[in-house]
Amino acid sequence: MLTFTPIQEAIITPSPPLKDFSLNFLLIIIREEGDRMAIEVFNRCEKKYMLTSTQMKDLKKLMSQHMILDPHCNEHGTYKICNIYYDSVDDRLIRASIEKPVYKEKLRMRSYDTPSGNDQVFVEIKKKYQGIVNKRRTSMSLDHAKAYLDGRLSSRDLIEMEEMVNPQVLEEIDYFKGFYGCIPKLYLSYDRQAFFERDDGDFRVTLDSNIETRRYDLGLDMGSYGKQLLKEDTYLMEIKINKAVPLWFAHILSQLEINPVSFSKYGTEYKNFVLDRVEKNINRNYEGEKICLNQFLQQQQMEPSA
Repeated sequence: MLTFTPIQEAIITPSPPLKDFSLNFLLIIIREEGDRMAIEVFNRCEKKYMLTSTQMKDLKKLMSQHMILDPHCNEHGTYKICNIYYDSVDDRLIRASIEKPVYKEKLRMRSYDTPSGNDQVFVEIKKKYQGIVNKRRTSMSLDHAKAYLDGRLSSRDLIEMEEMVNPQVLEEIDYFKGFYGCIPKLYLSYDRQAFFERDDGDFRVTLDSNIETRRYDLGLDMGSYGKQLLKEDTYLMEIKINKAVPLWFAHILSQLEINPVSFSKYGTEYKNFVLDRVEKNINRNYEGEKICLNQFLQQQQMEPSA
């Protein structure tokens, strides 16, 4: 059994620069934060599935002998994940993402539950290349994270002020922020049930529900509220693997007729946001046309006939 010192780094090879991303190399950094290990840099494969409430209940029952609940779940069997997504002024990142490119990336601030100013949050870059997810993140206080991402604190300032901050990850975030000119765009939170395989902690299953989004009040400390992204009694399941899906789990998916889907929380919200604006513009133009038509008809009635 491995034992970890408060800060332990296992560096296989330096991480490639952002502009030349490759998954043939891996940097693993593990930092101990209280009772929770914070994996700061890792690669994995993620698959997504949309479940009905009936499928969700049957799935949990069938996999109970193989999986255990994440110890960080609360008395209701869930924990809250809150995010602020950052993008360029013209939404360049998410517009590129929904085109399903070979490589895509995003920047976000993340907390587990609603934080206050001194609580630790993560600032992370999430990259996806040919279906493999790579996350690079570092932790800091909420106040420092907001100041850093808003440009009021430099990475040099953070390194001096934050004991646990990761300088290498900050360097990549600096490049990312400078290249895209990122600003806060979206608040997105959800309740997560998480399970680990008993004999292999690398295989995880998560079930997300109560996905709430908003494009105002963009602060993690402002609480969880907004528009619901999913229909009632619908759950987003993600499986997270470093190797192959266990055979027993593949049998369960087949038995319950659960099929993979292409789904992005941020991407789906953005599509809804754009469609909303288009619909409002159409309605506004239609109302304008009706007013002009009514005025024209009234004028016609007032004019004497020839």
